[in-house]
Amino acid sequence: MIRPARRTRRPAKASRCARSPSSRPPQPRLVHSMLKSALYLFILLSLTTSAAAQELKKIRLGYPSLAFTQSHIWVAKEEGLFKKYGLDVDPVFLRGGQVATQALAAGDPPIVNVGTVVQANLTGYNLVLVAAVETRYYQLVFVRPGITGLEQLKGKKLGISGFGSATHYAALILLKHLNLEPNKDVALIPGGPDAERMGALVAGKIDASFFNMSTAPVARRMGFIELLSIADLGVEVQGNGLATSRAYIKSNRDTVKAALKGYIEAIHFIYANKTEAQRTFAKYMRTNDPDVLETSYQSYVKTIPKKPYFTLKGIQFILDMLAPQMPQAKSAKPEQFVDPSFLQELENEGFFTEMAKRYP
Repeated sequence: MIRPARRTRRPAKASRCARSPSSRPPQPRLVHSMLKSALYLFILLSLTTSAAAQELKKIRLGYPSLAFTQSHIWVAKEEGLFKKYGLDVDPVFLRGGQVATQALAAGDPPIVNVGTVVQANLTGYNLVLVAAVETRYYQLVFVRPGITGLEQLKGKKLGISGFGSATHYAALILLKHLNLEPNKDVALIPGGPDAERMGALVAGKIDASFFNMSTAPVARRMGFIELLSIADLGVEVQGNGLATSRAYIKSNRDTVKAALKGYIEAIHFIYANKTEAQRTFAKYMRTNDPDVLETSYQSYVKTIPKKPYFTLKGIQFILDMLAPQMPQAKSAKPEQFVDPSFLQELENEGFFTEMAKRYP
């Protein structure tokens, strides 16, 4: 018996409403995996953001003048170089070296760009330099009209920013050169920052004073007479540098090292980026005077070293000047006022080589 052939059913046409494979709902296992990955990514980003915020340590860092010798502090702040090394720095203007040293001795700010740590150290404050950018005092002697020579300073009033400041030491160097005694042959009058001493000269309260190279163009335009640069006397003396206390180093060594890295990179940045550097100079010096900005920049690249090492000979000179009034200075050694370990570490780590390549 022959069976009838079975009909072969044609496959049904795909419905227009049928979903393509790509539009099918994800399987539960896939959904779980995707959610898990998203959660991990969220946690990772949160931790990274939190860690980045925690890494920025807030710190105040002081500077005592509006001269170009302080500008690496400003540039490191403005160009984000302190942040690069984990610090959120608040630059604090302190009115002169004496005030800056007193603030440092009190621990606020804990780091200051100043050179006058020797006298404070001798009086019991264990302050040290971890770097230094001046081995001479680039202070210019200006006098009021009517005085034509340095020999005429005898019996006159010489303005300084404060006792124990760089201008105070510059005055001692000048008077020694002239064979004159301070406060006997020439009265030393503390008068605050450059601008205030300039006002004192105008008012006749002092007869002469020291102005840094940043302020010199203004002093000349005001009619004051420039007689001498202390640097021309050839005296090696320790000037401005990054200073802190041994106690702060002991408890915050990483912070000091980070600040020093930003400080040094700013020096290299200034050399390589004139326009950006002068913009920051203008902000902190509070002037747009082109002569001041140009003089400041040219003075910077001529006098500030890319490797900020101290001068022990310069510290000894300060000790010798202090010895008549401070007997403890006679037995002090220059090495007790510096901590070279940070610079040595950076040398060994190749930091200076890296800076030279980054800022050719």
